[in-house]
This record gives sequence, structure tokens and C-alpha cells, in this order.
Amino acid sequence: MTTHLTRLPVPDGVAPAAAYSHVVLGSGRLVAVSGQLALDERGELVGAGDPLAQARQVFGNLRRCLAAAGASFDDVVKLTYFVTDAAFMPEVRRARDEFLDPARLPAASAVQVAALMGPDFLLEIEAWAVLPE
Repeated sequence: MTTHLTRLPVPDGVAPAAAYSHVVLGSGRLVAVSGQLALDERGELVGAGDPLAQARQVFGNLRRCLAAAGASFDDVVKLTYFVTDAAFMPEVRRARDEFLDPARLPAASAVQVAALMGPDFLLEIEAWAVLPE
């Protein structure tokens, strides 16, 4: 369990969040992971037309990028989801819960966008993590 991160209780006057933490405090080194798409190691799309398959690939890519910096999903303080249809969010959360502990979720934002870098991409996710000093 990561001890350099603190998930604060829901602030007074703010509605509870079921799928993220409102505030996460961290102390240490910042890791920024660019938005990841559902591309495999050859640069080929995984899961055309399937938001769950794409989300699983994206979270796998995020895990690999975090590991390259010596981090894991336990160190993530913020995720930003970009989806071409907000209706994909249940599948995205399902994949997320396969990679992250649902009891220790980071802060998060979800944005529906008109398009991503190609017509077959359904979602993109970026991550911010904090490592101990």
C-alpha cells in the first residue's frame, strides 16, 4: 500500500463520489503519463468498435508507462478520461477496476470529445502519479 498518498474524505458541501476521489494529496516526485490510446506494441488498434477491449488495452499501456517511471496504479493521483461517447464510461470503469483498487480510486475527470486521433479510437486516458522522494 502506498503511504505517500492520502485520499481525503468528501469535503463538506460536496456530493459524495462513487467512482473517484475528490481530493488526493501526494508528496514526492510527479509522474505525468500522456494520454494513451488502444494501440499495441506494433502501433495497431486493439478492439475496434469495442470500448471494453480498448479500455483494457489503454489501462495496460498506462501500467507499462507507469512502470517505466518506477510507479504503479497505487501511485496515481489523477486520471483524465476522454471518450467519444459518455455511454462508454461503464465499460471504462469496468476495465479500470481490473487494474486499480476500487476502494482507493484517484481523482478523475471524464470528458466527452467530438473525436480523437482517428475515427476508430473510442477513448484516451492520461494519468498523473506521485512517487515518494
